[in-house]
Amino acid sequence: MGQSERRREVAVAGHTGDEATARSALHDEDAAVRATALTALERLGALRDDDLRAALRDGDGRVRRRAAELAAAAAHGGVDLLSALLGDTEPLVAEAAAFALGERGALGSAEAVAGGVLAALCTTATTHADALVREAAVAALGAIGHPDGLATILHATTDKPAVRRRAVLALAPFDGPDVDAALQRALTDRDWQVRQAAEDLLADE
Repeated sequence: MGQSERRREVAVAGHTGDEATARSALHDEDAAVRATALTALERLGALRDDDLRAALRDGDGRVRRRAAELAAAAAHGGVDLLSALLGDTEPLVAEAAAFALGERGALGSAEAVAGGVLAALCTTATTHADALVREAAVAALGAIGHPDGLATILHATTDKPAVRRRAVLALAPFDGPDVDAALQRALTDRDWQVRQAAEDLLADE
């Protein structure tokens, strides 16, 4: 059976309650099939923490990315591995990891700080070479809403346009003179989306 046929079979298994077929595909030689197996098991409500942790360590970026996306759900573990994936060689994997950490961290910012997640996100938001990853890390800091992330978010308001826009939105949980000053600067930003984000945020106050 070829790769496309195996992948189709696994996808169908996720809709028909065939956990055995989906689970066996976690060890398929093809990464696309392994990624589909994760989706199928999630659909069946049968994705285990150890399945997810193994996938977060997979040798193929497609599998790691899908695992990170699924790890955003509160029922799954692997926060330590997600933090490590912020430095993944594949930017799309790092982006998915940042998103998942934001979703998880929003459930409890104290845990995020204690586990080093906040520090890892701050480093990623300021140093990662890919603007898409920096944007995702800034969004995660806003979702967590911990004061220790504020300085990084404020710094991001001087980054590229997409990152600046996300940084303005990430200021929503915060207040204070530095936040007010950043929003006022954003109102005159050369990018209209940044200006719009600031106007929307100020209108909600």
